[in-house]
Amino acid sequence: MLGSRMKGRAAAMLGSRMKGRAAAMSDRCILHVDCNSFYASVEQAEDPKLRGLPVAVAGKEELRHGIILTKSTEAKAYGVKTAEAIWEARKKCPSLVVLPPNFALYKRYSEMARDIYCQYTDRVEPFGLDECWLDLTGTLQLFGGDVRMVAEEISERVKAELGITVSIGIGWDKITAKFGSDYRKPDAITEINRKNYQDVFWGAPVEDLLYVGSATKRKLNASGIFTIGGLARASDCYLKRRFGKVGFYIRSFARGEDASPVKAYDPGLHDVARSIKSYGNGLTAPHDITSPDDARALVYLLAESVGQRLRGDSMRAHTVCIGVRDGATLEGFGRQVRLYRATASTGAIAKAAWELLLASHRIDADHPIRAITVRVTGLEPLFQPMQLPLFPDEALERERLDFVIDDLRRRFGNTVVTRGTVLLDKCYQGLDIKEDNTVHPVGFFHV
Repeated sequence: MLGSRMKGRAAAMLGSRMKGRAAAMSDRCILHVDCNSFYASVEQAEDPKLRGLPVAVAGKEELRHGIILTKSTEAKAYGVKTAEAIWEARKKCPSLVVLPPNFALYKRYSEMARDIYCQYTDRVEPFGLDECWLDLTGTLQLFGGDVRMVAEEISERVKAELGITVSIGIGWDKITAKFGSDYRKPDAITEINRKNYQDVFWGAPVEDLLYVGSATKRKLNASGIFTIGGLARASDCYLKRRFGKVGFYIRSFARGEDASPVKAYDPGLHDVARSIKSYGNGLTAPHDITSPDDARALVYLLAESVGQRLRGDSMRAHTVCIGVRDGATLEGFGRQVRLYRATASTGAIAKAAWELLLASHRIDADHPIRAITVRVTGLEPLFQPMQLPLFPDEALERERLDFVIDDLRRRFGNTVVTRGTVLLDKCYQGLDIKEDNTVHPVGFFHV
């Protein structure tokens, strides 16, 4: 009895403190716009014959990438879920129409949606291809001052001009706005404000909060924290002991105290300006890798993509990292090595990654490899002064050659020049690793 009364007082005190802060400083007006079932909706918008059918966009089954990326509303009604295998989805929905991803098309629709958003504010920050935050704080009065009316107008314009629907969340920061867009789907608008947040936001399961994943949820639930409101009341001592500084971040999210700005959109970049910390690419092999030749082919293929992107952004990297997933246990591990000199050479990156793999994993029928990732970090600008070697350096010469090859690929396509190592495995022939294996999501903390 006494314990529940104290919890009630704590909630009331925390709620009044948040309201006091809101009174002391004017709340921002933030929208989060989420395109519903984006990939599938775009396919249905492009092909009217697909409308009303259960549609899923998925990877290629023959390359073991047969995972559902997006499902339409009709497919969702059958219980089809994102990230499940195609064969599992077909058991639930035998009439499922499965389409390969067309990222160029999705990117074009994404840019058209952002063009609409930018007519209401220049503060438009993408969160992946299908989601954006909009800060209307400084421009709302130009559109009548009614945020819900503006949200409805954006929703109707996207539907009329692009043929897809969006869910929109309205909040005072990026976290509450994101929660609102997830709260009701599809084609819905949800406002989280100072009047309803304790009932709606705090009353929701803790896993509904951005960046509370399954592992964090288990830890919080084990401590008796099941709602966002419970996390908002968690003590400093508990958070520091259980989660470190990340605990304070997620508690501030739960309290609606996120102060991160919505960045200004750069039409030239089709994105906001971001500070890139690393470049990487990974691939699940079409078959379990049981020979060094096949492993080497995949390492060089991935290094090709990483090196090309490095040079495209005029960067070099000091550290090469690999990630390996075992084909028998499905467990993974990572290794990294710091290079003597920063490089943008594909050959140097591939050589370092290959040596890491050889030193850390046996490659044979008893120790198959399912997936490999190659990543570089410790970045520096290409034009940064560096100490040149006294004698000719093969890595620098190969780096210059890579720039020539990049120019050929820009003019004639990425497959115009291919390394002989890659040709040893027919599965990789003709594969454009840079364009066909693109990862679009952007982390919240990616600044």
